[in-house]
Amino acid sequence: MSAPPASKRTASRVVFFVFVTVFLDLVGFGIVMPLMPFYVKTMGGDAQTVGFLLAGFSLLQLLATPFLGRLSDRIGRRRVILVSLAGNALAMVIFAGATQLAILPLLFLSRLLAGATAGNLSACQAAIADVTEGDARTKGMGMLGAGIGLGLVLGPVIGGELSHFGPWAPPIGAAAMALADLVGAFFLMPETRREAPPVDPSVAAVVKPTLGQVLAQRPLLMVLALYFLTFLAMTNLQVALAFLVDARFGWGKTEVGRLFGVMGFIGLIIQGALIVPLSRTFGQLNLVLIGTVALATGMALIGAAHSPWMVVGGLVCVGSGLGVTNPLLSVIASQLAGGESRGAVLGFAQSSGGLARTIGPLWGGFLFSHISAGAPFFGGAVAASVATGVVVALRRIPAAAPARAAA
Repeated sequence: MSAPPASKRTASRVVFFVFVTVFLDLVGFGIVMPLMPFYVKTMGGDAQTVGFLLAGFSLLQLLATPFLGRLSDRIGRRRVILVSLAGNALAMVIFAGATQLAILPLLFLSRLLAGATAGNLSACQAAIADVTEGDARTKGMGMLGAGIGLGLVLGPVIGGELSHFGPWAPPIGAAAMALADLVGAFFLMPETRREAPPVDPSVAAVVKPTLGQVLAQRPLLMVLALYFLTFLAMTNLQVALAFLVDARFGWGKTEVGRLFGVMGFIGLIIQGALIVPLSRTFGQLNLVLIGTVALATGMALIGAAHSPWMVVGGLVCVGSGLGVTNPLLSVIASQLAGGESRGAVLGFAQSSGGLARTIGPLWGGFLFSHISAGAPFFGGAVAASVATGVVVALRRIPAAAPARAAA
């Protein structure tokens, strides 16, 4: 059962540590991701090996996220977050050992463990939802999204700088940051979930919903579909943007890094500062609708781009669209789930996104290789357009009424 409304001080402390946790998770991900092909090559692997590594990470994250969400409903958010931080630190230490010993199976082990512990996002979302309401909850989810965005922007920069000390330095740096967060959370982060009273067996299924029970609720099914569609559009961008701008404009690593920096900065500003006033002005579902339209428009602009300004303009639209949809989908899912099953439902939602991150890179690569450079982006625009239709349908369901209102 969710805790009673927390004091502002407690809520602020929880939001801060959740922000730091997801930030360091994504910094660690961003530190090692750009360097992964180089590590694999030194161990005798190739591009296909990299693909298996990424697929293994996403698959374990997909499987672990709902489990950790359910676990946080049962034993508390704080314990799950602490265990995940310890697992993440251990995964990075194993990663560093693999680079020093040039043992490819050890690298696979580190990525599988990292994927399993990266499923703590549902517990982090549930912790925020436990101690916040209304505007504060929207702001808290926005801060969580800002931590993700900032981590993805800074991770590659930190990894590039640390790599000058040796191949072991980037993963060791990520491990050190995870351990620092573990110590801080252990001593300073409170538990946000209180013990539930004895549950009548007749309603136990409501407290611990299965995936089938979640899918049977049409509003929740539609929210899970929105998670999948928006992440599917985003993964097309991650796979093909560098190839497209290289083919059309001759841009290299520096320019691509700046493009992702611009998109990440826009998302950071929206999620960290503007999400509450925007949600208050337009209402949550209306703002998600605007976000999916912006995402579809941006992806289509990039796919059709034959001048640099179209790429930049498209990325501004994409960054704005993702900046509003990602945190608000978490808010809406938590509202529809209720306190007792919030962690489990948010876990299923993140798994829906994880499924998209598993399928999307393969699909985007196929479209780029076999159709055209712009095809992955037009595919992303189609996914975002379908998401727009889902939001329109969701707005008509009475059960989603709280999300239609202003935050």
